[in-house]
Amino acid sequence: MTATPTIVLIGHGMVGQRFLEALADRGMTGDAARVVVLCEEPRPAYDRVQLTSYFSGRTPEDLSLVEADFIEKHGIELRLGDPAETVDRATRTVTARSGFTVQYDQLVLATGSYPFVPPVPGKDSAGCFVYRTIEDLLEIEEYAKNVSSGSVVGGGLLGLEAAGALKGLGLDTHVVEFAPRLMPVQVDDGGGEALRRTIEDMGVTVHTGVGGKEITAGEDGAVTGMELSDGSRIDTDMVIFSAGVRPRDQLARECGLEVGERGGIKVDEQCRTATDPAVFAIGECALAVDGRVYGLVAPGYEMAETAASAIAAQETAGFTGADTSTKLKLLGVDVASFGDAHGNAEGCLDVVYADSRSGVYKKLVIGQDGTLLGGVLVGDAEAYGTLRPLTGSVPPVSPEQLVLPAGAGGPVSIGPSALPDEAVICNCHNVTKGTIRAAVTEHSCGTVPEVKKCTKAGTGCGSCVKALTTLVNDELELNGITVDKGLCGCFPHTRAELYEIVRTLRLTSYEDLLASHGREEAKDGDGCEVCKPAIGSIIASLAPTLGASGYVLDGEQAALQDTNDHFLANLQRNGSYSIVPRIPGGEITPEKLIVIGEVARDFGLYTKITGGQRIDMFGARVDQLPRIWARLVDAGFESGHAYGKALRTVKSCVGQTWCRYGVQDSVRMAIDLELRYRGLRSPHKLKSAVSGCARECAEARGKDFGVIATSNGWNLYVGGNGGADPRHADLLAQDLSDAELVRLIDRFLMFYIRTADRLERTSAWLERIEGGLDHVRDVVVHDSLGLCDELEALMADHVAHYRDEWAETLDDPERLARFVSFVNAPDAPDPSVRFVPERDQMKPDLDLLAGPTLPVRTLEGTVAR
Repeated sequence: MTATPTIVLIGHGMVGQRFLEALADRGMTGDAARVVVLCEEPRPAYDRVQLTSYFSGRTPEDLSLVEADFIEKHGIELRLGDPAETVDRATRTVTARSGFTVQYDQLVLATGSYPFVPPVPGKDSAGCFVYRTIEDLLEIEEYAKNVSSGSVVGGGLLGLEAAGALKGLGLDTHVVEFAPRLMPVQVDDGGGEALRRTIEDMGVTVHTGVGGKEITAGEDGAVTGMELSDGSRIDTDMVIFSAGVRPRDQLARECGLEVGERGGIKVDEQCRTATDPAVFAIGECALAVDGRVYGLVAPGYEMAETAASAIAAQETAGFTGADTSTKLKLLGVDVASFGDAHGNAEGCLDVVYADSRSGVYKKLVIGQDGTLLGGVLVGDAEAYGTLRPLTGSVPPVSPEQLVLPAGAGGPVSIGPSALPDEAVICNCHNVTKGTIRAAVTEHSCGTVPEVKKCTKAGTGCGSCVKALTTLVNDELELNGITVDKGLCGCFPHTRAELYEIVRTLRLTSYEDLLASHGREEAKDGDGCEVCKPAIGSIIASLAPTLGASGYVLDGEQAALQDTNDHFLANLQRNGSYSIVPRIPGGEITPEKLIVIGEVARDFGLYTKITGGQRIDMFGARVDQLPRIWARLVDAGFESGHAYGKALRTVKSCVGQTWCRYGVQDSVRMAIDLELRYRGLRSPHKLKSAVSGCARECAEARGKDFGVIATSNGWNLYVGGNGGADPRHADLLAQDLSDAELVRLIDRFLMFYIRTADRLERTSAWLERIEGGLDHVRDVVVHDSLGLCDELEALMADHVAHYRDEWAETLDDPERLARFVSFVNAPDAPDPSVRFVPERDQMKPDLDLLAGPTLPVRTLEGTVAR
């Protein structure tokens, strides 16, 4: 080895970047070694696990894994868009596509994998894609603009990600999976069926047990359909192949390195290739000593650490295999598997909980001695962070308690602090509980961000952050360190404590609260973006009791609000705003429908019927909002509060009035509830629904508070949540009269508003609050704390003092003065708000939003990004 060795890395994906970080950690960059990276893609390493989030608004820059100054700080030569073409092991040289040649002392292959495209006729037609890189996504996005349907070949992890992307792009979407179930590697038949049912409910058509036989194309060479192996046909405009990956080992084969029979570069426990000790292979291109090619990022990270240690001549345990547990969200559905998920161990037993109505499936595999061997979680993977570390041990409670829902004998919260020190908390970086504890006790880390930086825990997929936070806080408290649970850097109090301070002292001013109860170092400041909206919400929710104005834009209150509240409308991506009139219970007269149509037509707005039984109108400039709302208020509409942390909607079915299954008047109840709680400011948005029978057409159990009719009255469910982290609501009380129902909802909502944290949904609050559902039931049903009269009085004050914010705004010229694009040119419209036609409506001009391309600097010059 030369005095200053040269280390060449071929490939700069997630594993390649982790290898560079591991080298830097071991002092093997800068003056200690020349590090050269040959990268095929035109951009540095990015988070391929979160690739689909690009379609949710994240930019390629957001996905980057490379800190701004990392490459320059460590003197790394990163050659973007210049992949390695040949390796000469005799002279130890690598030649890149550009002709650049470099001699190495150690060569690390991190070439990853390539998508497998089945050899079906027509696979090269226009409209056929793979789903692997950001460039693939850019091509898919562009092609999808001119088609209406798309199909994905492959129902595994990446295939379902691709299907989610097509669905998000507005295409009629199909998934074709050759195996008899979706995600055949990770889940069993029961989990696959639950996943399929939920995905099909979202409008995605699933075909299992069949393969693609032929891709058909029109005269222009573009995809028109796909013939399947069972003789059926899918009419589709584009096809994405996501039928698995293969190790990218061609470069290794060409230079004479030994590869496995089914691919993969053979390596030893130090990740050295079996053929040449100067060459290493890591990640998806490597065939580990256990005979496996690992297609997950966590094993790749372990390999990166192992190879870096070997190159730095440090002692290492070596890589002999890895945990393949996974937790992810596919089309909004939580899916997790860990350990022996398929029950391959001899004599093992299954403990299964399944609720096909809600799409929840949980299976634990238990050994004959009671050891937890593995499991599958679909639809509700909340327990993954605790169950995975428990794998290989006997849980402290019965397996049944770990899978049953609340109210049916579970769930039992063991808590990460009860796990042994050797339990792996962060699977991506193989960080144990003991390492996290040591970060607090030995390295003086006092916050979760400090522990993340010290251990890398929680910086991968993020599924362990909740457990990590609990561990850090528990460890701090065990060491006699008071955990700062203050709302932010301005206040040492929690949101619930600040609520009580405001209510008890009758404070109506943020400035007064900051002066009397803020941290000393914050009293001379103006507050922060965390506490100002939270305090504004508290004051607004208590306004009738405090004798304050409930109007959110009066005086100081205006400065406390979030962006949307400033203009009483939702800001959209192109700078325009949406208008959402309240339509209680989804019931609307023809006259009001006509008004909405006329307003949308006259102002050129995009209209959409939402899942919450509303008609949304998009594309209004800020200066148009008062004129639009003047017409709507004239017609009897009021604000739907779609912009605020307040009640959004109370969805309903048609109930017994029209439906032959209905047993109560769900529409009347929905309207009564929505008019009662409209404008109620809370820690987070509130959604509700009323179903007229147990068939649950209004989806009440996915709401913050939901009502389902019975022949004896109403059942009240609380703590439900749809969206990105779904949770089934829990039954609070049953067979209630109208008066009993309203009284319990009053109490529940006011208790939540009083005790929840900032931006905490009822679902998260119910799981966090000590005692959970049982405690909430004791308080709001049985009045265990003697608070119910007070909670009811607070709600009565709100109902009595409700005023429509837009009606009040239109009556006050001073309030109207804020609705301008430019303060210094109030009559000038915003020229950046532009639209283009699509499907007989208008949409934001996405080309304008994209803006100019940004250059990326390389060693040889710049390339457009």
